[in-house]
Amino acid sequence: MIQHNSAGDHSRHFNLNILAVTVFLNVLVIISISHFKQLHTPTNLLLLSLAVSDLLVGLIVIPVTTAALMESCWSFGEYFCVFQIYVTLLCTSLSLGNLVLISIDRYVAVCDPLLYHSKITITRIMCCISITWCFCIIYRAAIIKNFVNVQVPSRCLNECFIVEGSIWVNIIDLVITMIVPCSIILTLYLKIFVVARSQARNVFSKEAASVSGVKTVRANKSERKATKTLAIVVVNYFCCWIPFLFVFFFSFLIVNLLSVIIGCLPLVNSLINPIIYAFFYPWFKVTAKHILTLNLRRS
Repeated sequence: MIQHNSAGDHSRHFNLNILAVTVFLNVLVIISISHFKQLHTPTNLLLLSLAVSDLLVGLIVIPVTTAALMESCWSFGEYFCVFQIYVTLLCTSLSLGNLVLISIDRYVAVCDPLLYHSKITITRIMCCISITWCFCIIYRAAIIKNFVNVQVPSRCLNECFIVEGSIWVNIIDLVITMIVPCSIILTLYLKIFVVARSQARNVFSKEAASVSGVKTVRANKSERKATKTLAIVVVNYFCCWIPFLFVFFFSFLIVNLLSVIIGCLPLVNSLINPIIYAFFYPWFKVTAKHILTLNLRRS
């Protein structure tokens, strides 16, 4: 009995650490991009939107999931059960929607760099982000209300689960929320990879130096570096969510312990994203230093 409580305490502390780090790092990203005007670029606004959705995971999904795993009974009630499932599905859609916008942004930046600043503007990006958020909020609310039944056992509320509706609704939902966005992301990044390889071969050629100029060559290298960083963010998303979806649809093939571990991967995704920014974006290190030292007025 003592060993069980000790293991539970260690697990609780581990989850609380993940919660604290997730919230802390994503708040740093949000403050950095929001406060410093130099970072108000289309790409960074997309990172800001992604950080907000990751923050929702840290503030709502992780605490409730941790409590549900640690306690023997679900003690939050039916309405909060519905709310928790709604927020979880919403954050999934928001993250994937933001990654679609990021892949489009990177595609134009690498494949059509001369027209990037005319096609991808802050106003257009803000409109796209607003449309994505509104669509995800309304769509997930409609799905939860009309096509999904959430049930909580009446005696001991030890589970909060979804009773699936029509199989056609599930298939259409899967196509809209996963297959189509993932197909767009993979297609665009494959095209980006082909174009980036072609540019890399010509970047040091005499023709590139004479036609494009040094500034354009440097700009292309910068865009390719940013694209590689955001590609890591996309790969991180797929690595965290694909095993989770496999467990969701084929849970009968997975043992309980492994399913619990895989079920936590989407939560870890929200923690890893800001760590990627810290490693690959120099501006994040600089702005984080200013924020932590309360030196926000300095440019």
